[in-house]
Amino acid sequence: MFDPPTAEAVSESNPGSAGPRPASGAPLKPVLIILHQHHSTPGAVGQLLVARGHGLDVRRPRFDDPLPETLADHAGAVIFGGPMSANDPDDFIKRETDWIGVALKERKPFLGICLGAQMMARHLGARVFLDTEAIVEIGYHDIEQANSGCCFGPWPRRVYQWHKEGFDLPAGASRLAAREGPFENQAMCYGGAAVGVQFHPEITYAMVNRWSGHNPHRLTQRGAQDRPAQLADHIAYGPLVRRWLDAFLGRWLAAAV
Repeated sequence: MFDPPTAEAVSESNPGSAGPRPASGAPLKPVLIILHQHHSTPGAVGQLLVARGHGLDVRRPRFDDPLPETLADHAGAVIFGGPMSANDPDDFIKRETDWIGVALKERKPFLGICLGAQMMARHLGARVFLDTEAIVEIGYHDIEQANSGCCFGPWPRRVYQWHKEGFDLPAGASRLAAREGPFENQAMCYGGAAVGVQFHPEITYAMVNRWSGHNPHRLTQRGAQDRPAQLADHIAYGPLVRRWLDAFLGRWLAAAV
């Protein structure tokens, strides 16, 4: 799995729908945000969480930030993507992957995005893999809703992808969204409060512009959408995904057991 070399701040333009504001009274707990590069930020996910009244507790374990021993003081946790693989032997990869067990044990809302979803799959004993024919998914691609008892749908029809690895569905997990091709599993849930998505719902227009503009070599790979099509599709589908994301985050934050 790989990520582009730049990302945007939470205060990026085009904030979109903010969702319901918190009621007066005690402040909401922050959400733990786990990033993998110095410049990475949580994009639309961060914007919408802040708009809902949550602070962002940003940690970068790759650069020696500690991870909390409990999520008792957090509303949930999100692990984002990065330029590494869940199969890499680095200590921080193992530490993050093992740490997912804290969220699962406490049944707190957990969201894994791309690499984060692959780490979740690995934690649960499933395989993370490259396609044997070197096919990637880059740009906007269609996904389909899968039958599941988890209540995180409906799912957007077309979403932004940026990955070369996928994951098998772990034992005990439910498939939420799927796609024909080498990376069938596009979204999964486990234990009622943990969700992993292969795609990037945090993407914004500025991020699409930079990711596609700074990585021309990636766009020559099989399965990659060209840059003009990515930008055009984001104008068409990005607002729909953002509205879905806002509603999804509300359901996800309410999923703690």
